[in-house]
Amino acid sequence: MPALLEEDEESPFQTVNAEGRSPFVLICEHASRRMPRRLGTLGLPGAELERHIAWDIGAEPVARLLSRLMDAPLALQRYSRLAYDCNRPPESPGAMPEVSELTVIPGNKGLSAAERLARIDGIYRPFHDGVSRLLDARAAAGMKTLIVSIHSFTPVYKGNRRSVELGILHDRDQALATRLIKSFPNIDARLNEPYGPKDGVMHTLNLHGFARGLPHAMIEIRNDLVADGRGQDEWAQRLSVPLIQAAAA
Repeated sequence: MPALLEEDEESPFQTVNAEGRSPFVLICEHASRRMPRRLGTLGLPGAELERHIAWDIGAEPVARLLSRLMDAPLALQRYSRLAYDCNRPPESPGAMPEVSELTVIPGNKGLSAAERLARIDGIYRPFHDGVSRLLDARAAAGMKTLIVSIHSFTPVYKGNRRSVELGILHDRDQALATRLIKSFPNIDARLNEPYGPKDGVMHTLNLHGFARGLPHAMIEIRNDLVADGRGQDEWAQRLSVPLIQAAAA
């Protein structure tokens, strides 16, 4: 079977400010709605690929602004999570979902082992190998490292409206998340909402943070709050100070 990505297509892994001196490494696994050419639109109308099912709306601009404000390296994943969700391991049904929220994904139904492996080799492994190299370089340089992944979530999910504005997620290591949540007294901020470990969303942080003994947390912002430049700038500013303070602590 041919490789998933053609030679002139962008790598799944991209770094911004790789030499940043912040103790934080930022990760954004759902930055893009781009599809590999070989996958077309997965049988979806173009409008579906604009929705939250294809990417985390506003997450990449917030992550880029945070990277600049904190002088932090940022790892971006450049393909839609419908092609492969890099926050899921290869054995997870959610890695190449046949249904996302209430939307059937025709191009993900009945994938053969070879088709699944092509996506694993084409997107998942290059992205996580890139994150590993970034963290290895910092370890070799003796740099302190904390990992934060930046996500957004839809305000209405399966017909249910969500009032929470900010989620800070953790799994087995809760120290950083517990510290951060106290910094948002005037925001509807909650631990492990609207998702948590039970939803299988901690793969990246467990793989790169917990396994290395590095402090880590996931930040989830409701996407209507970061859908435009003003909201993105506001939330990057709002997050930067608590993050810097948490690293100092």
